[in-house]
Amino acid sequence: MDERMLTFGLFVGFVLVTLGITVRARAGGKGADDFYAGGRMLSGPRNGVALAGDYMSAASFLGIAGIIALSGYDGLLYSIGFLVAWVVTLPLVELMRNTGRFTMGDVLTRGARGQAGVRAAAVVSTVTVSVFYLLAQMVGAGALVSLLLGIHEGRRFLGMSTGTARTATIVAVGVLMICYVMVGGMKATTWVQIIKSVLLMAGGVVLTALVLGRFGFDVGAMLGSAADASGKGADFLRPGQRYGQDVPGDSYRTIVNKLDFISLALALVLGTAGLPHIVNRFFTVPDSRAARTSVSWAIGLIGAFYLMTLVLGFGAAALVGRQAIVAQDPSGNTAAPQLARAVGEHVAGRAGGQILLAFIGAVAFATILAVVSGLVLASATSLAHDGFGQVLMLGRPRESQEVAVARVASFLVGSVAVVLAVVAQNLNVAFLVALAFAMAASANLPAIVLSLFWRRFNAGGVVAGVYGGLAASLALVLLSPVVSGKVDPVTGRSLSLFPKGVDFHLFPLENPGLVSIPIGFLCAVVGTFAARRETDPAPYDDLAVRALTGAGSH
Repeated sequence: MDERMLTFGLFVGFVLVTLGITVRARAGGKGADDFYAGGRMLSGPRNGVALAGDYMSAASFLGIAGIIALSGYDGLLYSIGFLVAWVVTLPLVELMRNTGRFTMGDVLTRGARGQAGVRAAAVVSTVTVSVFYLLAQMVGAGALVSLLLGIHEGRRFLGMSTGTARTATIVAVGVLMICYVMVGGMKATTWVQIIKSVLLMAGGVVLTALVLGRFGFDVGAMLGSAADASGKGADFLRPGQRYGQDVPGDSYRTIVNKLDFISLALALVLGTAGLPHIVNRFFTVPDSRAARTSVSWAIGLIGAFYLMTLVLGFGAAALVGRQAIVAQDPSGNTAAPQLARAVGEHVAGRAGGQILLAFIGAVAFATILAVVSGLVLASATSLAHDGFGQVLMLGRPRESQEVAVARVASFLVGSVAVVLAVVAQNLNVAFLVALAFAMAASANLPAIVLSLFWRRFNAGGVVAGVYGGLAASLALVLLSPVVSGKVDPVTGRSLSLFPKGVDFHLFPLENPGLVSIPIGFLCAVVGTFAARRETDPAPYDDLAVRALTGAGSH
């Protein structure tokens, strides 16, 4: 059987299993607690596996392995940054679990009066960050699926041309994620994440063992072979191949490169604690102890996974080779599937290569589907609970009304994401991911941290911090080389969103985090002191007791 049809068949099997679970989850509960938080009955380990599934996206699995395969040591930044982010998140988990109920808006309004404005800001930030991240995942889904199924220009798959197949993939992923969320809510989304995590870890373990086995389980031998095959020798294992490069004779460019490196690292490390779909998952467990346990499980799984991406990346450099990887995809996203084919063929011939490639391809599909479902649920929950229930209905909606609005919001958010992804399917998605993390770190993190730890913080500070951080991150990216003015010095082709010749960039860094995150904190502080209403310490005192003891938490 052709590996494309084998991959397609495995993915269809995954979809059928998860749809069955979704229907079963629908029958298990219909209240707000069930839809938003899975009934708060998830155990710590189970929620930890789902949390890891929420976090380990296709960008992690395919993108990091590809960056390491092409850039060597510098690719480690993503692995280390994504893992260290959880060290920053861990101290906040218990506090957020105790003070919130369903959304980030619950945490922000616990200690601040003027709830309508705070809720509205939370909705705007949650939906904006989620849609940008969602758009990146779905655009990436179309591109990755085309690559994994071998849908190239001039070839057809199931009678469809390349463009039609890519659009159909985006629409199919969108329809499935809407079904999962509308029908099953958090319970269905959680089980999709758990199944995806198990498949992803299983695929990673098998590939890692086979790669290390090729080198007699000698990591040094693998790194040496990767350096030799890269064409860069020992420099492949040193920093400076991709980030923070020194430019001889150009001290300004050298400084900009190093600041850009720091900015990207800040966004990766600080953005995780503000990602809406990650925050929402802290409310699915019965108490703060289970929340800590779930994060401990997630850190263990994520840490093991990112260690495996190092082996996959350097293994791909050694066994597949840079030239073959770039020929398939210049950004390196197919390095892991190509590695699967190579080690599979070494073990069991051509059939072994096809089977392992098909399995890794199906895992990539499952990864995309699981992550986008979590993002849609986070947006729908905020729109229904914060926007409809607390702002429009003044905190007095019937539970059935709020859940019905959440289902409709799931459909609307999912539909908008599908349309935007189809329109933007030919754009570079890297800046969308970076922007989503930078916005989360600039808009959400300052408001969350100051709400939990600053007694003087008030509604004015929350609103100013959220809108200030969002606006700063968005404006700086629009004025950055990611959007216009970046040209490849060798080929002369544009590396920005806009074509060569269009240049309106004023901000030199590609990631805005180094500037926008301090702006978010600054706006929050200024907004607090500028608020006309004097801060009432009573709500903060209540929040502090609830956060530290769990008394009165849901």
